[in-house]
Amino acid sequence: MTSEMITADAAGTWKLGDLTVNRLGFGAMRLTGSAAFHLGTPSDRERSLGVLRKAVELGVNHIDTAAFYFSALRSANELINSALAPYPDDLVIVTKVGPYREYSGEWGTPARPDQLRGHVEENLRQLGRDHLDVVNLRRLEQDSIAEHFGALADLRTAGLIRHLGISGIEPKHLAEAQAIAPVVCVQNRYALDRPDPEGDELLRLCGESGIAFVPFFAVAGGGGARGATDTHDDAVLAVARAHGASPAQVRLAWSLHQGPHVLAIPGTGNAQHVVDNVAAGGLRLTDEELTSLDAGHRP
Repeated sequence: MTSEMITADAAGTWKLGDLTVNRLGFGAMRLTGSAAFHLGTPSDRERSLGVLRKAVELGVNHIDTAAFYFSALRSANELINSALAPYPDDLVIVTKVGPYREYSGEWGTPARPDQLRGHVEENLRQLGRDHLDVVNLRRLEQDSIAEHFGALADLRTAGLIRHLGISGIEPKHLAEAQAIAPVVCVQNRYALDRPDPEGDELLRLCGESGIAFVPFFAVAGGGGARGATDTHDDAVLAVARAHGASPAQVRLAWSLHQGPHVLAIPGTGNAQHVVDNVAAGGLRLTDEELTSLDAGHRP
């Protein structure tokens, strides 16, 4: 694999409502430091700006972010605004609301439905936009999302939001949301090395409904918010050797092979990693390789 020659369109495209995006996108969470939130050291600002510009230069037109993505010195939304505004016409910025962090970095009480407008307006302010392309409601263990999702649907009607998605859900919540307003994407934790029957069911349901399924921590695996895993099973290593690729690229390629409606949003604060992640969209796995990799996800 020659990573430098591959751009984001190699993975193909999908539509979030009426917005066409390349299936290989970018997650902004790791722009703010060596680990997400306040877990690491703040990033170098110029380096993070360069990462964003490199992603767009490589054809990435789907960026995932949130107002609560910040470290002691850096805000993901501020970095996006500074690096990319005025925004390219085809750039789709997806945000999420629901969780809340104090300025100190501590997690606060999740938003009530009537507080979601404030969350949306904060994203608008930080990004310098008059509307948000897509907003995901991040579920925080509540049994029903109807009231929260209904509040976002009202903001969509008011013109502050173009399209709606949901995150951190169970299959029942997808049906609940669809009864209220159209859903263009579902964003859940989902990874090669993490058996997840519920996630597999959501993957199937989204495919049947034409909804994008957007896994996060696809590369990080068990490392989660603290960073990418350095533990890889024999199947991942064997496929990586066969393609001259890295284990991270194999993990991303496996995710994209789960269906044409699957989008990838790997995050990094390293420009070379952006190049490598985008190149994973051009990695084509054989049926035999997929079967060997699936054994770690669907034992």
